[in-house]
Amino acid sequence: METTSQTGHPLPYDTYRQAIERETLQFAEVVKGADPATAVPSCPNWTLAELTRHVGALQRWFCTLLTQLVQAPPHSRDVELGLPERAQDYADWVAAGVPQVAAVLRATDPQAVMWAWGEDQHARFWARRMLFETLVHRVDAERAVGRKSDIDPALAADGVDEFLVNLPYAGLFAPAVAKLRGNGETIAFQCADSADETGEEWRVRLDPDGFRLLTRAGAGAAPSKAQAAVRGQSADLLLLLYGRRSYQETVFDISGEVTALDCWFAHTAF
Repeated sequence: METTSQTGHPLPYDTYRQAIERETLQFAEVVKGADPATAVPSCPNWTLAELTRHVGALQRWFCTLLTQLVQAPPHSRDVELGLPERAQDYADWVAAGVPQVAAVLRATDPQAVMWAWGEDQHARFWARRMLFETLVHRVDAERAVGRKSDIDPALAADGVDEFLVNLPYAGLFAPAVAKLRGNGETIAFQCADSADETGEEWRVRLDPDGFRLLTRAGAGAAPSKAQAAVRGQSADLLLLLYGRRSYQETVFDISGEVTALDCWFAHTAF
């Protein structure tokens, strides 16, 4: 599987650092006071307590990786969590970790070479990954407690790119990705809320040996026709790729062969 980032560059590192702090505190505010046993529909078999523990634990693990600038895949995810005994206190525990997360991100050179499971083998990978892990789970928590969600369009578009760039490397925890293939079908994911008249667009091609994220056509070049296209607001596209929405919902404009879309979404659950 080959991949080339469509945008060619992520957002500024400080944007991720600041957004992680905001998203984490917002997540903690959403779950604070809610029944820890509340089911999280978008994370099957998880409760709010389990979701909150996951968010706090993963951030602490990411911080450990960044502090050590690990050069090889770690053998364990075990880190000192300081997890409270009562699930009702998990929200405060997550919020209490924010200063450490912020300090580690400030102290880390985003250009530092280190191991990452995705395409970008630099420390900046983990800041970008931490943001979207936290953001999507914030939406999970809001849905669980019946709140509406708001996602910044620029962050959402970057999240679409981050997902598609790293998906080919996700087989370790999403084994169906390795079986995602086809006969040259192209799928386009198009943002409808970009300031650019044409909107941002990402294209993937399903080949017999796997799939690849295609490079964007040059300025003025007419892109080849995609077998299937999904157009929607960037926030909706982000949640669609993460399996939190269905392409059959009316917020999306669908064109082309839905069989290609069915193949894609059957193999890309994160």
